[in-house]
Amino acid sequence: MALIDVQEVRKEFRRGTEVVQALRGVSLQIEPGEYVSISGPSGSGKTTLMDIIGCLSRPTAGTYRLAGEDVSGLDEEALATIRNAKIGFVFQAFNLLARYSAADNVALPLLYAGQTLAEARPRAKEALKQVGLGHRASHLPGELSGGEQQRVAIARALINKPLLILADEPTGNLDTAIGAEILDLLDTIHKGGGTIVLVTHDPAAAERAQRAFALDDGRIAPKTQG
Repeated sequence: MALIDVQEVRKEFRRGTEVVQALRGVSLQIEPGEYVSISGPSGSGKTTLMDIIGCLSRPTAGTYRLAGEDVSGLDEEALATIRNAKIGFVFQAFNLLARYSAADNVALPLLYAGQTLAEARPRAKEALKQVGLGHRASHLPGELSGGEQQRVAIARALINKPLLILADEPTGNLDTAIGAEILDLLDTIHKGGGTIVLVTHDPAAAERAQRAFALDDGRIAPKTQG
């Protein structure tokens, strides 16, 4: 059974009286343990597709099954529960809370799931060790480099042992060398059995994946990798 099963998904937005078709019948399947990249120019629909795969948005038409469950029509509360339990997010802007230590930022998904901070901190520190930042657990985000902040974000994404890691332009705010280190870390997570969907405009990053897809004008087609 595919982990991600997107079938004929369409997404429309209204701008005044105009209807904008962001996705025009996208179909895509991703198996457990795969590493897939989705790329495309600005306005191609890749962010819209990422939002649907990440249960941040619902399609206008079509179906999306995550691990066999049709999540297309779930309400916001149900989608939020799925996001926290089954999906780990890594964003371009890191999205760390400035007044929280690295360990407490990593612990947040566990807190949302009902654990106390005392229960969550040991697991958060262990997750930081896995990304090479065990020695920085007590530091605030402002005391960390960009690459270190992204490693904290990756540790946070891994803390709940999600079914899927969804990485949106994870190297976009980093220089080439540090960005390559983050991509190496994603490679390591994949080799350990993680399922990764990488959304990127960087061809070199996209080529790291087992399969690479391109979006153009709301439609998806396989690239040369497959």
